Order: sequence, then C-alpha cells, then structure tokens
Amino acid sequence: MAAGVYIFFSAATFLVYAKDKSAAGSNRQRTPEATLHFWAFIGGWPGALLAQHFLRHKSRKASFQRVFWVTVLSNAGAVAWLATSEADAPLRSLLFDG
Repeated sequence: MAAGVYIFFSAATFLVYAKDKSAAGSNRQRTPEATLHFWAFIGGWPGALLAQHFLRHKSRKASFQRVFWVTVLSNAGAVAWLATSEADAPLRSLLFDG
C-alpha cells in the first residue's frame, strides 16, 4: 500500500511541476513554491526529483533545493516513525499492511 501511495503522489507531483514549468514559459500564473513543497512532503518527492531532472525545473534554485531536501527528510522520518511506532497502529496498518 505504501508503494501505491508514493506512486500516486509522485505522478501527481510530476504533473504539478510540469504545469508550473509550462506556466513559467507562457507568462501564466505560477504554482507557489509552498505548494510544490507540500506535494513533495506528502509523498510526491520521487516525482519531484524526476520532474527536476527531466523537466529541468527548480533544480538549480538553491533556496528551493534546501527546503525541498528538508521535505524529503521529513517525509522519510514520518514514514519511518509510522512503520516502527505503536502510537498510530491503525494508520500504520492501513499504509503498510494494505
């Protein structure tokens, strides 16, 4: 189940990055960086990494990258806590036992 969550949010995050990249080139309203970081934090960071690489979007902006990696580490920490903690057994069961 956890893999499915990551796949879903990664695909959605890639699309959000693609929309923002398109808007940047077309002088349309951009997606706020906080929104991009939110999608990464909730599990879309693999898709964000792919978008940064393949779309060459937000990959060189140092301030964005610093916050992005904090979201990745925060997500990894939250997943590790859910996987090992007894505090939230129902949520852990839903995510990891499917």
